[in-house]
Amino acid sequence: MQKKAKNRWLIAASAVGIHISIGSVYAWSNFTTPLMEEFGWTAKQVQFTFSLAILFLGLSAAFMGHFVEKYGPKKSGLLAALFFGVGIIGSGVAVNTGSLTLLYLFYGVFGGIGLGVGYIAPVSTLVKWFPDRRGLATGLAIMGFGFAAAIASPIMNDLISGVGIANTFFVLGISYFIIMTLSSLYLAKPEEGWVPKGFSEGGKKIPQDLSQLTANESIKTRRFYYLWIMLFINVTCGIAVISAMKPLAVESIGLTKEAAAALVGGLGIANGLGRIGWASISDYIGRANTYTAFFLLQIPIFFFLPNITTQSIYAVMVVIVYACYGGGFASIPAFIGDLFGTKQLGAIHGYILTAWAAAGLVGPLFAAYIKDSTGSYAGSLTFFAGLFVIALVVSFLIRIDIKKLRAKLDEKVKNSVAS
Repeated sequence: MQKKAKNRWLIAASAVGIHISIGSVYAWSNFTTPLMEEFGWTAKQVQFTFSLAILFLGLSAAFMGHFVEKYGPKKSGLLAALFFGVGIIGSGVAVNTGSLTLLYLFYGVFGGIGLGVGYIAPVSTLVKWFPDRRGLATGLAIMGFGFAAAIASPIMNDLISGVGIANTFFVLGISYFIIMTLSSLYLAKPEEGWVPKGFSEGGKKIPQDLSQLTANESIKTRRFYYLWIMLFINVTCGIAVISAMKPLAVESIGLTKEAAAALVGGLGIANGLGRIGWASISDYIGRANTYTAFFLLQIPIFFFLPNITTQSIYAVMVVIVYACYGGGFASIPAFIGDLFGTKQLGAIHGYILTAWAAAGLVGPLFAAYIKDSTGSYAGSLTFFAGLFVIALVVSFLIRIDIKKLRAKLDEKVKNSVAS
């Protein structure tokens, strides 16, 4: 007797549980000032903790993708819960001992590994459970990652002022460990041959993947590098603006620091909604068209943004940037599934996410360098507009590969019907 299939919407809810937990990394800035005041550490020293976590997110996603494919989403999720939980709880120990090195080790390294494994494990599984609505499903989970900071920030602030920094880490670490563990226990791959209700023999057709490649086969193709370049440029330009949004708004349109802080909070919502919105749209217009839209929208925005002085126009422009930034992350797993299949999607996704790790270093550092050299962010924004032109060209080049793959697939189907 065949086992009853799990509810795929509960699988999606479990994925959201994991992503809301690990996405709290984006609320790291809540600890910056309290740590500097308590220990006399510099902003650069404290900020390096966050950079280290993002670096290890990218590295662990790349190296642990094969682990996710081999051992499945449940074990991978539990491993992520262990690393992330230990990382956050250990950060409390680091604070109690006043050790910056231990903070780097626990939050940066252990927490970062938990981030990377926790990021790819549920997403690769969702693509398999939602062959008919890949964008929507992955957008839901990755939206959780985007919204996590908005949920975590007020909780962190209340805890820090109420129980202190170390105890805040202890409370959060235990809470995240429990949420991630319970979420992981429900995660599972669908049974071989499973299809959603209504898509059985004679029912609606599920779009066929253009190929079924292993991770090592995928990196020998041109389209892998096209995807990597597009994600790298979208994240580099977006994260540079995000990292400097508050001073940029003060410098460009004369907002007060309080108004700029409020704008940044509102833009976090645009980031989260962009993830679910763009990923869902990609199910209807196609992933290649979605990425082309990102670049067509952002080229003029980055080119004209330094000269915009009207607050409402400026706000609309940066909302679009934040939405496209989030949408790029949410659409990429479905794009990978379309082009390479689901055989080793987690591992391929891990390889592609090295673009995030690289962009996280390049974007903010370049923007800061231009600001220090010229006294303004304007030069970096114009440069990023040029990068988006390159990305736009790549979004057309990948279509050539897609067209060839589709022709090959159609020929194969035609031959199998004929025989």
